[in-house]
Amino acid sequence: MKQVVQNYRDGSLSLEDVPAPLCRAGGVLVRTAFSLVSTGTERMKVQQARMSLIEKARARPDKVRQVIESVKQVGVVESMNKVRERLEALTPLGYSMAGRVESVGAGIDDLNVGDLVACAGEGIACHAEFVFVPRKLVARIPEAADIKDAAFTTVGAIAMHGVRQANVKLGDSVLVVGLGLVGLLGVQILKAAGCRVIGIDIAEDKLELARQCGADEAFHRNNPTLKDTIQQLTNGAGVDAAYIAASTKSNDPMTLAGEVVRDRGTVAIVGMVPVEADWRVYYDKELRVVMSRSYGPGRYDANYERRGIDYPIGYVRWTENRNMEEFLRLVESGAVRPSLLKPTIYPFDDAPEAYRKLHEGGEDSSVAILFEYAKEAKPTTRVDFAKSNAGKSTSSSAIGIGLIGAGNFATATLIPAMKRANGAHLRAICSAGGLSARSAGGRHGFDYCTSNIVDVLKDDEVHAVVIATRHDTHAKFAAQALRAGKHVFVEKPLALKPAELRDVIDAQTESGRVLMPGYNRRFSPLAIAVRDEFAGAQSPIEIVCRVSAGEIKADSWYQDADEGGWRIVSEGCHWVDLIQFIAGSTVERAYAEMVGGRLDGKQNDNCIATLRLRDGSIGTLIYVANGDTTAGKERVEVFGQNRTAVIDNWRNATITNKGKTRKLSAGASGKGHAAEMQAFIDAARTGSHVCLPFGDAVACTAATFAIATSLLTEVPVRCDDVMRTSDDEEPEPQP
Repeated sequence: MKQVVQNYRDGSLSLEDVPAPLCRAGGVLVRTAFSLVSTGTERMKVQQARMSLIEKARARPDKVRQVIESVKQVGVVESMNKVRERLEALTPLGYSMAGRVESVGAGIDDLNVGDLVACAGEGIACHAEFVFVPRKLVARIPEAADIKDAAFTTVGAIAMHGVRQANVKLGDSVLVVGLGLVGLLGVQILKAAGCRVIGIDIAEDKLELARQCGADEAFHRNNPTLKDTIQQLTNGAGVDAAYIAASTKSNDPMTLAGEVVRDRGTVAIVGMVPVEADWRVYYDKELRVVMSRSYGPGRYDANYERRGIDYPIGYVRWTENRNMEEFLRLVESGAVRPSLLKPTIYPFDDAPEAYRKLHEGGEDSSVAILFEYAKEAKPTTRVDFAKSNAGKSTSSSAIGIGLIGAGNFATATLIPAMKRANGAHLRAICSAGGLSARSAGGRHGFDYCTSNIVDVLKDDEVHAVVIATRHDTHAKFAAQALRAGKHVFVEKPLALKPAELRDVIDAQTESGRVLMPGYNRRFSPLAIAVRDEFAGAQSPIEIVCRVSAGEIKADSWYQDADEGGWRIVSEGCHWVDLIQFIAGSTVERAYAEMVGGRLDGKQNDNCIATLRLRDGSIGTLIYVANGDTTAGKERVEVFGQNRTAVIDNWRNATITNKGKTRKLSAGASGKGHAAEMQAFIDAARTGSHVCLPFGDAVACTAATFAIATSLLTEVPVRCDDVMRTSDDEEPEPQP
């Protein structure tokens, strides 16, 4: 399929062949008929992308701070790889479109193939021939509504939520500041609500459009009698509310609003403006200032938008989906007519030219632009790259790699490691949405990209699959790949639940193929040196791993129990494996406690776990998120046999034996990602599990389950016991 994409490094725009997204549970696949260019927002994105790196840094100081923190934690090379990948990645544009349902995902029973729908969501309802949209971002188009008008639904919902935030009533007078796309739709919605509307802008043509959209009056901002006129129109009281839909770096909209809004009136901020004003003016009038957040309640809430968990109507009357539906009802009734904005309609193939005119601002100053899509497009899931783009190794003995997942870690860390590995051929790259696979595959030399994992699993030239998707899919994809006869490298965690792990064990037993989780730290030269120092021990040792992991936002998918898994399972496995590797033994039993006591049975990223290994060694994992990560994220200490070893944040290590201390440096090897990938390629070629015995991987995963269970039950848990439990057997927290 075709999709509009932007390269953020230089701002260039193009229409590219991209694998069509798959229809998944909880949403629908939609064939686009019309998509709306949000002229203000998208012009701003294009302008930002065309900035120099220095200008981008000035525009986004928050991102600069993130890079600085990353350098402190993981070093310059890894941080720059991440930055380079983000800058080079192709990004989607668009967030408002309408089309016809092509297929329906599991769990959706109120939409059918063939239904006309309006769709919302940045990076979801984008300018592409096919889009996958979660149910709460889809609204059915009423029979009498024009599909072109329905393409405005997302922006209409934004305008509508601003009206709701302004809390206007029948007969209120409202000043709309900024008569762009949102402002003009706001004018129509305010008129539908029975308000008297005064429009303000700096462009004469928009004033005339506002009048055509129903504004009672429309004035140029520089009109010298503007404030006096507003006073006359409101019988000297001032407007009841100011609806600021402008986008500017000037504080003039806030200043004007303070001057013309009545005593105890409302200022609703819908656009992007500095929230700066004369304190005395706002204080004396006791003005109510409210922000309007996008389409309404539910926006930016993953539980609502992605998982479809609705807000009860008795508590939240107008969610973003209900706003979308109400906008479409107003369109159907004729109370709101997006066609009054006189949108310019381009064939989708001419999208790059439309953006050129939009950026230059001369030839086409339309308030609204629509792309019209051809009806004969096919939702193909595979796109082949030119032969000159093929991966580096093409010998008959090369291991063809199929990468499942093309997120930041895969592109910034795993792909560079694959490219450095001898004997690897980058054959296929897959992502459910298609675009990230197209972007990374084109840059890094894969033969083709796809949105369908079946394309990879059925490819005879793919000998090994690397899985770097979200955690809840790891076990399922690993088992599928093993049963398809592929060797498998799966990023941690190997599984989130005992039943998933048992299925992976069965699949590996049936296939006999190599399966290797991404426990890279055991491949660091520092870990190997420490392991070798204590190898062949005649007595148990003590290993302490202290991890200052840093906080993850509560709404991150990482924190979702079903999708990301507990952090101690999804991340703690790294250090459980390291403890097993250094000791040369597997975990037998775990006891863990929450720092500060058990909270709600869910939080687990401030905890301490004691691990008893089968050879009598003891491992201690201190995993916390409440420290300062700039002080060093990881520290490993090993004691025993009159020796001590310390690994400091994977940059250097010391080994002390009989009073003599050796100092070691990791150099460019760091945490072992490159060596890990080379070991996997070699294992896939020979069929050997020596690099990371499968039994060790299973034992490590079972140990993390035991830790998680112990956190809930507050008693020691044997790993063998936890593997015999059903996923339905939730351990009861202790009182």
